[in-house]
Amino acid sequence: MHPMDPPTPRHVWLLAHRMLRSGFILFPLAALTLFLGMGLYHWIEGRSWASAFLNAAMLLGGMGPVDPIQTEAGKWAIGGYALFAGIVFLVVAGAMLAPVVHQVLVRFHLESPAVGPGSSSARTERS
Repeated sequence: MHPMDPPTPRHVWLLAHRMLRSGFILFPLAALTLFLGMGLYHWIEGRSWASAFLNAAMLLGGMGPVDPIQTEAGKWAIGGYALFAGIVFLVVAGAMLAPVVHQVLVRFHLESPAVGPGSSSARTERS
């Protein structure tokens, strides 16, 4: 398949599989981050588990909290959690989009050629 040919259905499913594989590899990190946020909201702020899940999931998804934070300790703890959740969000999104970016680079020949012994750019022609 030439890089400029339109993608075939098999190719699209292969790309989707690579994206999901990257996401599943980081699923434990996202789940632990969600449970950490739920614990903070439940034990420090005194929210119900359902409300704690909603607030932690919204922060982890990049949307922001739903309920205002009441306690001083909660503001510090959940503020730190929000920063950490933002980093986790960026890492998971970057890992899932990496196959797409790679495919764009391959499609438009933007990857750097291999340089080193044995590569075509390092060979010299003799006449």
